[in-house]
Amino acid sequence: MQPSHRQPSHRIVSRDEWLTARKALLAREKELTRARDEVSRQRRALPWVKIDKPYVFEGPNGKETLADLFGGNSQLIVQHFMFAPGWGEGCVGCSFGADHVDGARRHFEHHDVAFAAVSRAPIAEIEAYRKRMGWDFKWVSSGDSDFNYDFNVSFTPEQLAKGSVVYNYVPTSQAMSDEPGFSVFYKDDNGDIFHTYSSYGRGNEEIIGTYMFLDMTPNGRNETVNGNLTDWVRRHDAYDDTAAAAHGATRR
Repeated sequence: MQPSHRQPSHRIVSRDEWLTARKALLAREKELTRARDEVSRQRRALPWVKIDKPYVFEGPNGKETLADLFGGNSQLIVQHFMFAPGWGEGCVGCSFGADHVDGARRHFEHHDVAFAAVSRAPIAEIEAYRKRMGWDFKWVSSGDSDFNYDFNVSFTPEQLAKGSVVYNYVPTSQAMSDEPGFSVFYKDDNGDIFHTYSSYGRGNEEIIGTYMFLDMTPNGRNETVNGNLTDWVRRHDAYDDTAAAAHGATRR
């Protein structure tokens, strides 16, 4: 189901009145930009934690360690992709985010940064879904390791049965067996690996370019609840193109 088309109701003013309002908003936008810069600076200044556990993943060509995921880079971004054994396909929201990776990584891989998605599903299921979606990024299975559990993005049935787990740094009773997030790692010249940052929930919206485009439009994200992807997001091969045509979308 696509979000309903609605015509926004706004005051119609002269160009001079619009310019006054726009300049006032520009001042707020600049405040936000400066605040984002400062938050990013503080993020880079966080202390690090050394990774001592020897995590091993299953890739399409066999076993890979956490160190292997770096390739020749010193920095690694991991997407904690919600895809548990037996699901058949990855989470809609994680797929939405993953659609924005390949274009970006063609740039940041030339800036000393590697990327890998990690899920608990078997590598055969991961590869089938990755090929279906047309993604080129590295994606490995953590099904035989503690990686997901150690980074609080997967929870055992026993943990969930207790009614509360820690996700996004706070106790919650709303978690599923697998949850989304991103973690960042650094590998030094000695080969030691450090965990530098993790973010969960809505903390990663800024990497989703679709949101940034929609936020510029009069209707915005047009969701009944902020962040409710089920309102409109689909896996990119599951959209009804007739609905897109009804909203004026064209294909070239």
